Amino acid sequence: MQPIKHISHLDLSLCLRFNHASQYAWVRRLFRTISRLGDGVFWYTLMILLLILYRVDAVLAVVHMLLAGGACTLLYKWLKQKISRPRPYQVNTDIECITAPLDRFSFPSGHTLHAVAFSIVAVAYYPGLAWIVFPFTFLVAISRMVLGLHYPSDVLAGALIGFTIARLSFLL
Repeated sequence: MQPIKHISHLDLSLCLRFNHASQYAWVRRLFRTISRLGDGVFWYTLMILLLILYRVDAVLAVVHMLLAGGACTLLYKWLKQKISRPRPYQVNTDIECITAPLDRFSFPSGHTLHAVAFSIVAVAYYPGLAWIVFPFTFLVAISRMVLGLHYPSDVLAGALIGFTIARLSFLL
Protein backbone atom coordinates (compact mmCIF):
# COMPACT_ATOMS: atom_id res chain seq x y z
CA MET A 1 0.00 0.00 0.00
CA GLN A 2 1.30 3.46 -0.87
CA PRO A 3 2.22 5.64 2.14
CA ILE A 4 -0.51 8.22 1.46
CA LYS A 5 -3.17 5.52 1.04
CA HIS A 6 -1.95 3.82 4.20
CA ILE A 7 -2.17 7.07 6.20
CA SER A 8 -5.59 7.82 4.76
CA HIS A 9 -6.80 4.32 5.62
CA LEU A 10 -5.45 4.64 9.18
CA ASP A 11 -7.07 8.08 9.52
CA LEU A 12 -10.47 6.72 8.49
CA SER A 13 -10.11 3.58 10.61
CA LEU A 14 -9.32 5.61 13.74
CA CYS A 15 -12.12 8.04 12.96
CA LEU A 16 -14.59 5.15 12.76
CA ARG A 17 -13.37 3.74 16.09
CA PHE A 18 -13.74 7.08 17.88
CA ASN A 19 -17.13 7.75 16.32
CA HIS A 20 -18.33 4.26 17.22
CA ALA A 21 -18.03 5.24 20.91
CA SER A 22 -20.91 7.65 20.32
CA GLN A 23 -23.35 4.72 20.24
CA TYR A 24 -23.66 5.15 24.00
CA ALA A 25 -25.99 7.96 25.09
CA TRP A 26 -23.75 9.06 27.96
CA VAL A 27 -20.76 9.35 25.59
CA ARG A 28 -22.83 11.48 23.21
CA ARG A 29 -23.93 13.77 26.03
CA LEU A 30 -20.45 14.07 27.50
CA PHE A 31 -18.72 14.91 24.24
CA ARG A 32 -21.49 17.22 23.02
CA THR A 33 -21.05 19.15 26.26
CA ILE A 34 -17.27 19.20 25.98
CA SER A 35 -17.53 20.36 22.37
CA ARG A 36 -20.01 23.10 23.28
CA LEU A 37 -17.74 24.32 26.08
CA GLY A 38 -14.85 24.19 23.59
CA ASP A 39 -16.75 26.56 21.27
CA GLY A 40 -15.34 29.30 23.48
CA VAL A 41 -17.53 29.10 26.58
CA PHE A 42 -14.80 27.45 28.67
CA TRP A 43 -12.05 29.77 27.49
CA TYR A 44 -13.95 33.04 27.84
CA THR A 45 -15.21 31.95 31.26
CA LEU A 46 -11.61 31.21 32.26
CA MET A 47 -10.51 34.66 31.06
CA ILE A 48 -13.31 36.35 33.02
CA LEU A 49 -12.44 34.35 36.13
CA LEU A 50 -8.77 35.30 35.80
CA LEU A 51 -9.76 38.97 35.60
CA ILE A 52 -12.05 38.63 38.64
CA LEU A 53 -9.48 36.76 40.71
CA TYR A 54 -6.29 38.55 39.69
CA ARG A 55 -7.71 41.84 38.41
CA VAL A 56 -5.14 44.01 36.65
CA ASP A 57 -2.45 41.33 37.01
CA ALA A 58 -4.45 39.08 34.65
CA VAL A 59 -4.91 41.66 31.88
CA LEU A 60 -1.70 40.76 30.05
CA ALA A 61 -2.51 37.03 30.12
CA VAL A 62 -6.08 37.60 28.91
CA VAL A 63 -5.02 39.97 26.12
CA HIS A 64 -2.34 37.47 25.11
CA MET A 65 -4.94 34.68 24.98
CA LEU A 66 -7.29 36.85 22.91
CA LEU A 67 -4.56 37.81 20.44
CA ALA A 68 -3.38 34.20 20.08
CA GLY A 69 -7.01 33.14 19.60
CA GLY A 70 -7.48 35.80 16.92
CA ALA A 71 -4.39 34.60 15.06
CA CYS A 72 -5.67 31.02 15.32
CA THR A 73 -9.04 32.01 13.89
CA LEU A 74 -7.53 33.83 10.92
CA LEU A 75 -5.18 30.97 10.06
CA TYR A 76 -7.62 28.10 10.51
CA LYS A 77 -10.37 29.81 8.49
CA TRP A 78 -7.92 30.49 5.68
CA LEU A 79 -6.65 26.88 5.76
CA LYS A 80 -10.16 25.41 5.77
CA GLN A 81 -11.09 27.40 2.67
CA LYS A 82 -7.82 26.57 0.89
CA ILE A 83 -7.85 22.85 1.67
CA SER A 84 -11.65 22.32 1.60
CA ARG A 85 -11.49 18.83 3.09
CA PRO A 86 -14.98 17.35 3.58
CA ARG A 87 -15.95 16.25 7.05
CA PRO A 88 -15.77 12.49 7.76
CA TYR A 89 -19.54 12.00 7.96
CA GLN A 90 -19.88 13.60 4.51
CA VAL A 91 -17.52 11.03 3.00
CA ASN A 92 -18.36 7.84 4.87
CA THR A 93 -21.92 6.80 5.70
CA ASP A 94 -20.64 4.64 8.60
CA ILE A 95 -19.66 7.83 10.44
CA GLU A 96 -22.50 9.52 12.24
CA CYS A 97 -22.55 13.28 12.73
CA ILE A 98 -23.58 13.71 16.36
CA THR A 99 -23.75 17.52 16.47
CA ALA A 100 -23.91 20.26 13.88
CA PRO A 101 -20.54 21.62 12.78
CA LEU A 102 -19.73 25.31 13.15
CA ASP A 103 -18.38 25.52 9.61
CA ARG A 104 -18.23 23.54 6.40
CA PHE A 105 -14.82 21.91 6.22
CA SER A 106 -12.80 19.48 8.32
CA PHE A 107 -9.10 20.41 8.12
CA PRO A 108 -7.79 21.53 10.58
CA SER A 109 -9.80 21.19 13.78
CA GLY A 110 -10.41 24.74 14.96
CA HIS A 111 -11.63 23.57 18.37
CA THR A 112 -8.39 21.68 18.97
CA LEU A 113 -6.26 24.47 17.53
CA HIS A 114 -7.79 27.05 19.87
CA ALA A 115 -7.80 24.74 22.89
CA VAL A 116 -4.08 24.01 22.54
CA ALA A 117 -3.16 27.67 21.96
CA PHE A 118 -5.30 28.92 24.86
CA SER A 119 -3.95 26.21 27.18
CA ILE A 120 -0.32 26.96 26.43
CA VAL A 121 -0.74 30.70 26.89
CA ALA A 122 -2.83 30.34 30.06
CA VAL A 123 -0.42 27.88 31.67
CA ALA A 124 2.58 30.06 30.82
CA TYR A 125 1.06 32.80 32.99
CA TYR A 126 -0.68 30.56 35.54
CA PRO A 127 1.04 27.14 35.78
CA GLY A 128 -1.48 26.02 38.40
CA LEU A 129 -4.13 25.89 35.65
CA ALA A 130 -2.40 22.96 33.92
CA TRP A 131 -4.42 20.37 35.88
CA ILE A 132 -7.67 21.66 34.39
CA VAL A 133 -6.83 23.13 30.97
CA PHE A 134 -4.72 20.27 29.61
CA PRO A 135 -7.25 17.51 30.38
CA PHE A 136 -10.02 19.72 28.99
CA THR A 137 -7.99 20.33 25.82
CA PHE A 138 -7.48 16.58 25.44
CA LEU A 139 -11.23 15.98 25.79
CA VAL A 140 -11.97 18.70 23.22
CA ALA A 141 -9.64 16.99 20.76
CA ILE A 142 -11.26 13.59 21.36
CA SER A 143 -14.74 15.10 21.08
CA ARG A 144 -14.12 16.19 17.51
CA MET A 145 -13.60 12.59 16.41
CA VAL A 146 -16.27 11.02 18.62
CA LEU A 147 -18.84 13.46 17.21
CA GLY A 148 -17.88 12.53 13.63
CA LEU A 149 -16.69 16.04 12.75
CA HIS A 150 -12.96 15.44 12.25
CA TYR A 151 -10.39 12.86 11.29
CA PRO A 152 -7.48 12.26 13.68
CA SER A 153 -5.20 14.05 11.20
CA ASP A 154 -7.42 17.16 11.43
CA VAL A 155 -7.10 17.09 15.21
CA LEU A 156 -3.35 16.47 15.13
CA ALA A 157 -2.85 19.30 12.63
CA GLY A 158 -5.01 21.59 14.77
CA ALA A 159 -2.95 20.75 17.85
CA LEU A 160 0.36 21.37 16.04
CA ILE A 161 -0.83 24.67 14.58
CA GLY A 162 -2.24 25.82 17.93
CA PHE A 163 1.02 24.89 19.63
CA THR A 164 3.04 26.75 17.01
CA ILE A 165 0.89 29.89 17.19
CA ALA A 166 1.05 29.91 21.00
CA ARG A 167 4.82 29.47 21.04
CA LEU A 168 5.34 32.13 18.35
CA SER A 169 3.08 34.52 20.26
CA PHE A 170 5.64 34.63 23.06
CA LEU A 171 8.28 35.82 20.61
CA LEU A 172 6.13 38.78 19.60
